[in-house]
Amino acid sequence: MKHAVKKVGMMGGTFDPIHCGHLLAAEQAREQAGLDEIWFMPTHIPPHKQRDSLTLAEHRLNMVQMAVADHEAFRVTDIELRREGPSYTYDTMVQLTQQFPDCQFSFIIGGDMVKILPKWYQFQELLRMVRFIGLARPGTELDREASEYVTFVEMPVWDISSTLIREKAAAGKSIRYLVPAAVERYIKENRFYETLD
Repeated sequence: MKHAVKKVGMMGGTFDPIHCGHLLAAEQAREQAGLDEIWFMPTHIPPHKQRDSLTLAEHRLNMVQMAVADHEAFRVTDIELRREGPSYTYDTMVQLTQQFPDCQFSFIIGGDMVKILPKWYQFQELLRMVRFIGLARPGTELDREASEYVTFVEMPVWDISSTLIREKAAAGKSIRYLVPAAVERYIKENRFYETLD
């Protein structure tokens, strides 16, 4: 008997820390693109994003697990954290499509990233394995020519970033409601982001 295909949206990021904007984007993509599950995938920091005090992968992974624990369709994969060297989306998707042949994968990206997609490593090969979902925030100029390989979903305006959260935490300001409550507790207990480099 042939298994039903599971539609999975991949959401990669450094998640340092994961915040409510990430969760909102994932839920909008899940609903509007008709996905069965969203898999959150913490990545190694690419060389151009290196910060001296980068939070350890283990803690970033813990925060993601806490953030998604109460959603029945959200999962976490540490596939990129376990692999050495640069994390190319192509290599990750080769591994995932082999490991989970019954899954049909989509990759969720910011609407502003769509125009640079063709420059991604092994882009044409990647298109054979995955569809892209572009988060269209109000005011974002969308590359409509990309619609042959990108499904756009509408995103509410919510100007929130991990950088903002680190800055607020370092200044001793509240991050309540910017991150899930469990993540806020974890940040405080471990005294993350108390200083900025």
